[in-house]
Amino acid sequence: MPSDTKEISKQNDPLTLTRSTTWTESWMASPGPVTVTEHINLFIKGLGMGTADIVPGVSGGTIAFITGIYHSLLTAISSINGKLFWQALRLRFKEALAELHLRFLITLVSGIAVALISTAHLMHYLLTEHPVPTWSIFFGLITASILVVGHSINNRVTSFPALALGTLLAYGITGLIPLHTPEEPWYIFFSGMIAICAMILPGLSGSFILLILGKYVFITSALRNPFAQDNLEIILIFIAGCLIGIIGFSRFLRFALERWHDFTLALLTGFMIGAMRKVWPWKITLESQIIRDKEHVLREENVWPLVNTELWISILLMGVGFASVILLNNISKNRAED
Repeated sequence: MPSDTKEISKQNDPLTLTRSTTWTESWMASPGPVTVTEHINLFIKGLGMGTADIVPGVSGGTIAFITGIYHSLLTAISSINGKLFWQALRLRFKEALAELHLRFLITLVSGIAVALISTAHLMHYLLTEHPVPTWSIFFGLITASILVVGHSINNRVTSFPALALGTLLAYGITGLIPLHTPEEPWYIFFSGMIAICAMILPGLSGSFILLILGKYVFITSALRNPFAQDNLEIILIFIAGCLIGIIGFSRFLRFALERWHDFTLALLTGFMIGAMRKVWPWKITLESQIIRDKEHVLREENVWPLVNTELWISILLMGVGFASVILLNNISKNRAED
């Protein structure tokens, strides 16, 4: 390569930016959407992830996977590393900005945050007043997601043990009894660390982990009125736990996908298959408990539906959810090919 070409390449490399670089150049050097259309598309995907994460049994990681941003998400999170903080400590803020995937993260997280705050009321209403139709849509979504993610496995025979393991783990976790737990800051922080790990795993719902930890209603109640002083403190503590958890876990997950691609995807597919136990629309409550004037289900059992009008409506909604995922996946594939 000619020396002048090398020099140009070096100047355009975010890793070799100098102090003379402008803030705008550093901002544009960081990976992420460029055009308004790209920002809107990524924001909408964030809305989808946030909406999924608010529902126990549905994973935002699944939405990220089927919309084609899963690897980009893990890479963006991994850009928050020790080298970044070292550059900041040396006051090399422009170089740090160029390496941080900030444009990607701001747009995506904004969509997730808007969805979490705006859909908390809606999801609570739908799951309380219209549980069967609501879970039917989720059932169709996850069924199609299983096919989409499973199709990405190259060697399905050798990866079957990982698929079976993931299925058994998720099936067991979704059968656990939700607990009533402390409301101290340390436990809120801990809940954020654990839940965020599940939120970026396709099939394993962070919201359901919060339900098991006894903090789903507590956190969603704070999200309904996020700017109240007490609620804001709860949300900030929870977010701090999420940040610590996701920075560490995303690195492990990214390494696993690169090092053991088929086994990792098979495990994630198994998670989704096992999670279907929780998403089955027709249930009967076996045991419940009143906490803060609200009924919390402790044990429930899946049952077969009655043949009536509600069943046909639910099947139709399942089909809508299934078709939506397949359509999104085909659109993502076509854009990737283009």
